[in-house]
Amino acid sequence: MPPSKSCPALLISAPSSGQGKTSITAALAYLHRQAGKHVRVFKIGPDFLDPMILERASGNPVYQLDLWMTGESECRKLLYEAAVAADLILIEGVMGLFDGKPSSADLAQLFDIPVVAVIDASSMAQTFNAVAHGLKTFRLSLPFAGVLANNVASARHAEMLLDGTPKGLNYFGFIPRKEQFALPSRQLGLMQAKEIHDLDHRLASLAESIKATDLATMPGSIQFKAEPEIEIEPSLRGIRIGVARDLAFSFLYHANLDLLNSMGASLVFFSPIADRGIPACDSLYFPGGYPEMYLQELEENISMKESILAHFKANRPIYAECGGMLYLLDSLTDKNGYEGKMLGLISGRAFMLNRLKGLGYQSWDSSKGEVRGHTFHHSESTINLTPSGYARRTSDGQAGEPIYKLRNLTATYLHFYFPSCPSFAAQAFLPQNLSFLGKSPTVA
Repeated sequence: MPPSKSCPALLISAPSSGQGKTSITAALAYLHRQAGKHVRVFKIGPDFLDPMILERASGNPVYQLDLWMTGESECRKLLYEAAVAADLILIEGVMGLFDGKPSSADLAQLFDIPVVAVIDASSMAQTFNAVAHGLKTFRLSLPFAGVLANNVASARHAEMLLDGTPKGLNYFGFIPRKEQFALPSRQLGLMQAKEIHDLDHRLASLAESIKATDLATMPGSIQFKAEPEIEIEPSLRGIRIGVARDLAFSFLYHANLDLLNSMGASLVFFSPIADRGIPACDSLYFPGGYPEMYLQELEENISMKESILAHFKANRPIYAECGGMLYLLDSLTDKNGYEGKMLGLISGRAFMLNRLKGLGYQSWDSSKGEVRGHTFHHSESTINLTPSGYARRTSDGQAGEPIYKLRNLTATYLHFYFPSCPSFAAQAFLPQNLSFLGKSPTVA
């Protein structure tokens, strides 16, 4: 096994969601990238939107770190690989520092990564110090580096925040409140990076403010240990997978795509919105996203719908999750009442809601083993198909989201993390006629 590798690293957390973790992490990555540093950024938890912003800022793919979903071994492997190539590793936490089981604090403590807490000070003065003190002392074994005040109204406001600073608390400085620093959001979180036309300008402006703080200083180095290599069976060798990827279908884990590649599959991306048909492929992958925002485009792309239907009738594999599953139904109705006709591969209808319908970690005991993931959606579906099984909620062990199987099609609301069970991914994308009849795959 190779020796451990050292690399400067920092984990950006907060007392809660909405404090500015993503903005600060992205701007810090942007700042060091502009200085010529190779920056790798990770996101704790099962998030798709924040990583899009972080990728734009760092110029590198962003992977998830999650002690339950990805597992400790995979987290260690990802961090070591980043340390080998990077000048700086930044990790954005999830929710509040101690929220969740496991939490951002748990990961920071396990890998001895110093934590900076971003605190939105817009509605407080001296209480800022009480919050900061609580975060620092709640778990004394945590490598707590200090705090950064965000959304500070003025120099006088900054002085008030420092009135009564507890002894031993490291204060990195403050970020002023400016409209151009805020990142626009919608129901599931931040807007997608491609939708924010002035994102680079926002990041550059915020990075200039970070320059005036001690946070701009390169953090200390951390030792990251290597993990034994796990051999991946090339069970998808020669299989060509068409992956839907555009503004309607964009919720993709890089680790999922990496795994499919390592199993021998070749991936070709296409747009159900803009392309006239699917590419030559053996299997289709429809990830989650925002199909409800592009109902008319999806509905009117008849040639695309016909090509997918032909693929389905040929009994070739289709794997769809969350928004991808909604695209397979008869119709999807947005919050304004517009009903768009979808593919009709699965008999059923879905409706967008003004409230969260599904949230949390879940796992499924598939025939190939336990596969882990999460659910997060604002829609409700009526599906006229008996589920082949139900996932299990980690919160209480009760039945979670259904998993639907129809011929060679698999669909669910869950976003699965394929590396948690590679054989599940192989089963989902391997055409039955290839696995049992030994036929050759499609060649582009």
